[in-house]
Amino acid sequence: MKFLCLSDTLAPNSSLGFTIDGTPLLAVRRDGIAYFYINRCPHRGIPLEWQPDQFLDDSASLIQCATHGALFLIESGECIAGPCAGKSLKTLRGREDEQGLWVEL
Repeated sequence: MKFLCLSDTLAPNSSLGFTIDGTPLLAVRRDGIAYFYINRCPHRGIPLEWQPDQFLDDSASLIQCATHGALFLIESGECIAGPCAGKSLKTLRGREDEQGLWVEL
């Protein structure tokens, strides 16, 4: 497991981008749970964010690809709208403990 950040760095209903060992990834916190994904849209294989750490739609309820607007469920990474509907973001195993957030690549 690789250390990402302290727990309070990832605020409620927010997202952060990271690069670990050359792999771009994102973390999203929703309802107190942190979710981890590879930062790559399944449609084009490009990064999801339009600005650093901006992975969520305006309502902060879905992950959104800035390039073509595809929408993904935070809890599963499944694309529910857009050109990659039915595909999913690549989920990463992670955990949160008293030291912070950790992810397995």
